[in-house]
Amino acid sequence: MTMLKTLAASTLAATTLLTAAAPAQATDFNGDIHANDYKWLTFNLMRSEDNRLPFRNSEDTYLEMEFGGRSGIVDLYGYVDFFDIFDDSSDDQNGGDNFFAKLAPRFSLDAMTGYDLSFGPVDELYIATVTNIGDNGPAGGLWEHYVGLGSDVQVPWFGKMGFNLYARYVRENYGGEDESKWDGYMASTNWFKPFVNFDDGSFIAYQGYLDYKFDADEVGSQAGRSVNSMEWFNGIYYHTQRYAIGYGLKYYNNMAFFTDGSTATGVRQDTTGFGNYFSINYKF
Repeated sequence: MTMLKTLAASTLAATTLLTAAAPAQATDFNGDIHANDYKWLTFNLMRSEDNRLPFRNSEDTYLEMEFGGRSGIVDLYGYVDFFDIFDDSSDDQNGGDNFFAKLAPRFSLDAMTGYDLSFGPVDELYIATVTNIGDNGPAGGLWEHYVGLGSDVQVPWFGKMGFNLYARYVRENYGGEDESKWDGYMASTNWFKPFVNFDDGSFIAYQGYLDYKFDADEVGSQAGRSVNSMEWFNGIYYHTQRYAIGYGLKYYNNMAFFTDGSTATGVRQDTTGFGNYFSINYKF
């Protein structure tokens, strides 16, 4: 309960500071919570290099099914990654984990209550959730839940950005000490900003996200582990109606709560630094 009270207080403080940044533009449902419904789906052929996974600096070619949309009270984002899609013996994921999935539905407080909760630069408020699921192998599996308060915020130049603050609950974590416990928090943001537009409707966008996990004292108490972890993805993508092609530079810090440079796990961890991502996407 203390963790949830701290989460609520931190979120209130953050949103209060944001109120002076820009005027609110309330979500308009026009008396119909499905007035703004939409959906999208892409299949992405991805190549990752210098992916700072614990125990190895990974390179992998994989297929990603990415999806999202809005239906009534539910704002949804998610993806499923299928590793080593070409069964390449030189791929670092060959013979290892097969998939990773993220599901991140948010539930609109405005739509559920029927009230306009916008204020300052905040368009809409949500009960925000994330579930991360990793393949189950000899070392166990990953199943993390996050729950907290989310928002859509108008930010100069970027336009609408998502800002969310969560408490972290660990169902499974490869047999770690934090399993079946509340352990830490995550602050996250995401953006999609077209900044070059062409006459044929195609455009170039700056898109990405930042996930910062902190105060994970349970996992951080273990040798070679950290109480915080960060992933920051910065992508430049060219979009047409049916295709996209892009490059992403991702910064890692203590990836998955493994302390960079530590040898306590028997392997020198290389979990801080930059990784590179290349993507060709087909839009449905």
